[in-house]
Amino acid sequence: MLKFLQNILNKSKPHFEKGGKLESLYPVFEATDTILFSTDEVTESGPHIRDSIDTKRIMILVVISLIPLYFFGAANVGYQNSLAFELERSGWQNFWVGFGKILPIIAITFASGAFWELLFAVVRRHPVSEGFLVTCALIPLTMPPGIPLWQIAIATSFGIVIGKEIFGGVGMNIFNPALMARVFIFFTYPTKISGDKVWIDGPDGYSGATALAVPASELSQNAVNLLASVTQFDFSWWNLFWGWVPGSIGETNKFLIILGAVFLMYVKIINFRVVFGAVIGLVSTAVLTNLFSPFSTNTMFSIPPHFHIVMGSFLFGTVFMATEPVTGCHTNQGRWIYGIIFGSLTVIIRSINPAYPEGVMLSILFVNAFAALIDWFVIQSNVKRRAARHA
Repeated sequence: MLKFLQNILNKSKPHFEKGGKLESLYPVFEATDTILFSTDEVTESGPHIRDSIDTKRIMILVVISLIPLYFFGAANVGYQNSLAFELERSGWQNFWVGFGKILPIIAITFASGAFWELLFAVVRRHPVSEGFLVTCALIPLTMPPGIPLWQIAIATSFGIVIGKEIFGGVGMNIFNPALMARVFIFFTYPTKISGDKVWIDGPDGYSGATALAVPASELSQNAVNLLASVTQFDFSWWNLFWGWVPGSIGETNKFLIILGAVFLMYVKIINFRVVFGAVIGLVSTAVLTNLFSPFSTNTMFSIPPHFHIVMGSFLFGTVFMATEPVTGCHTNQGRWIYGIIFGSLTVIIRSINPAYPEGVMLSILFVNAFAALIDWFVIQSNVKRRAARHA
């Protein structure tokens, strides 16, 4: 079958090359060919690297690491739906109910993203950016299951066009395109993705506070005891870790996210320094807020570090967004600094900003903006040390 497809592509290739009748559509052909098969391009001068892993293969590996989150997300959406309607369903029934809810979101996201990628590739006459595969795979996972589909189309368009293409395309963007899509929804339609209400496809009026919004709405209480007193949902640490709580489609199961992180670090797609730096920054800052909690009426100060890690989208944002190579730091020392600042800011925003108890999205955008500056200071520091050593 693969040989048959390859023969068809090889016979069609002259029509898309320079001088062919379909020359303007070469980016579409190139994208199809390199997704299905390894590229046959070779370097004309050294250094020469013999490897079938190209950028598209790297992006596909990232998408593969996201697939378990989609499966669990579908199961959890169905499970939360059954709780809301007080229905008795099996695990498979919950999965198919949830799958039916998230499939249109996935389809609209990829259709919108592919449209803009192909359009810009044809107009600019450059290959289709493989980055849109990861961007479009990430966007649905950051969204609530009941979000209107037209908002998904607009948000995806904003993330691709404003978040990446206006900067010149892949490798030129300052901010993570998938995160830009979520930012667009957050600031344009705050009632749909406010960050302080659960997102369940349930009966009208069925809602409640998220795990982060529960302590954010109360004063002078212990956050852990307050979460334990919630009867509508199970906000125990163990349940938050396994993800059977309301939330965005792919951000709740921390075990699967950690597995994805281990896999991506093993194949060297993401850098461990950003991940561990983020955890160090979050834990150390949470310890400080815990020390100040007896002297403050802010209940958020009493959230212990191990709860901060499993609450909200911290781990998801750390593994799949903060580690994105284009918008992050490129020096090893800079990656440590980048991760630590991100983790610290997450706790600071969660604890001090009552309007947005999540903190992850804004923290990543902030460190994205300063990633190049962090690298510059690291490089200048290294240059000064070398100059002083050899003076």
